[in-house]
Amino acid sequence: MNDNEKEEAANLKEEFEWVLREEVHAILHQLHTVLVECAHRFPVPLYGNEGQKQDKFILTSQPEQLKCILTLTGDSITHADISFKVLRQMHLMCRTSINQDGPWKLQQIQDAANHLQQAIGYIDNVDKHYVFRSSEEVLHIIQCLIGSLQRARSALVLPKKKAIDELMKSRNMKALSPNLPEDLAISFYIQSSKLIFVAYQLSSVHGTMRIDSCQADCAVPWLSDVLFMLTAALHMCQQLKDKLCVFSQYKDFTVGSRSASTVFN
Repeated sequence: MNDNEKEEAANLKEEFEWVLREEVHAILHQLHTVLVECAHRFPVPLYGNEGQKQDKFILTSQPEQLKCILTLTGDSITHADISFKVLRQMHLMCRTSINQDGPWKLQQIQDAANHLQQAIGYIDNVDKHYVFRSSEEVLHIIQCLIGSLQRARSALVLPKKKAIDELMKSRNMKALSPNLPEDLAISFYIQSSKLIFVAYQLSSVHGTMRIDSCQADCAVPWLSDVLFMLTAALHMCQQLKDKLCVFSQYKDFTVGSRSASTVFN
């Protein structure tokens, strides 16, 4: 190795040590700030956020096939007045309601909150004075963060839709007042920044089960904020991961001494 190569290697190692000593902690601090702010947008108790925020929404479809006026409290629809036209008997209007005695649980919200809480926990478990010794240490934490943040985002963006028979047997459907006829069902779910309401009708056509549906949706402002922050946090994680992957090519790059504290509880 000539002098220029030695100097380049020394400079690279110095930069690597600075990244581990200073930049990683700075980025983890920025991530923590973003994720706590994200947590405080959730309507459920989460990382110091009291939760139980209440919002009212009106969902309608054109032409006047479906209408729902609802109250979203935390992760549950605590009140709703629902009316929709039976799809092949358009003169017939079906009405039902949701009340506090049997709220409609939106599990996606709580699932996303749980994954976000886990992500914040990964950062909380890193002592601010901890000296990282290798890129692998940091990459392990970043990969855990990315996994939790992706699951939190996916819980809101990619709803797990139930099969119609599973939906009809669900606790949510049984809480409607009055109960719907056996060939009708409704569903509420989150998709990205919207709350979706769908009405289903089952029928048998020449011995084959047919499912017709109509739906309405409305924007939920806090969901837009949450998704923006989750996406921003994932981008920050990916940038740090990419930088560390460059240094991880140099297996002899380690920091000599460090404290005996642990990264995770």
